[in-house]
Amino acid sequence: MPWILLILLLFGDAVEMFALNHSKKQVGVGLKENCTGCLICSEENGCSTCQPRLFLHIRRDGIRQYGKCVHDCPHGYFGVRSHEVNRCKKCGSTCESCFSQDFCIRCKRRFFLHKGKCASTCPPGTIAHQSTWECQEECEFGPWSIWSPCSQDGKTCGSAWGLETRVREVSRGSREEGAAGCQALSESRNCPISRHCPGEKNLTRKRGRKERRHRKERKMERSQ
Repeated sequence: MPWILLILLLFGDAVEMFALNHSKKQVGVGLKENCTGCLICSEENGCSTCQPRLFLHIRRDGIRQYGKCVHDCPHGYFGVRSHEVNRCKKCGSTCESCFSQDFCIRCKRRFFLHKGKCASTCPPGTIAHQSTWECQEECEFGPWSIWSPCSQDGKTCGSAWGLETRVREVSRGSREEGAAGCQALSESRNCPISRHCPGEKNLTRKRGRKERRHRKERKMERSQ
């Protein structure tokens, strides 16, 4: 009986040791996967220090936070590099995507983007565009130009109706302020073309002389 009891005790110890080693192995594998790119990592909090060029992104769940090393910061965050650790920082409360804390690229719903800032209404001197949710500078135009020569199909001579056009360019100040959506204005109107084309007068004269000669010949034939 004593030797049977001894065997059972040894077998129990072996099973317990195997289970403990297997558990440690699983924890080690999971920790390795979660610590990719880390220099310092723990099972409870993930990465706390990343390899060079990587950013530390802290994900918060209630009072718990978990670190992960990433090449690019996720949507809604921007990367800040420093000598100690590169970190992912969250964009402003009204900003959906940003380049830095002070420069937003895209705003959240119901906010308009203007020069890197998000606002519920566009500032004076700008126009709100609902399609892009951006504030565009109001366009300032110079005076109208003089009317262009009256033309039809590229010709400015003949006897027909054509079109003449004038334009109103965007002022230099609007272009310098970056009002990229501003385009020159133009308008056209009908106009009569009553200018003879080069050589047309000589051709008309020749045609007239030829017609008069034919009339004279027909008259003489009738008299005979």
